[in-house]
Amino acid sequence: MSETKDDLSTLNFEDALKRLEDIVRKLESGDVPLDQSIELYSEGEKLRGLCQQRLEAAQAKIEKITLDRDGKPQATAPFDAD
Repeated sequence: MSETKDDLSTLNFEDALKRLEDIVRKLESGDVPLDQSIELYSEGEKLRGLCQQRLEAAQAKIEKITLDRDGKPQATAPFDAD
């Protein structure tokens, strides 16, 4: 049932987020035995970290386009998170 850390790291962002949403849904239902809830929570925490890491990596790659006086694209500059 539970995937290993290596298996989780191969998931793309969308698949990891979907799996995390499934885990949250199961935990919120209250129909999961305690031992399984603990396993699910642990997997969910790993998935949350993975999703956060992927989002931060994507944000670091974002560039903003700078325009010249005529409004035409001139160059790109690093994304300013502030």
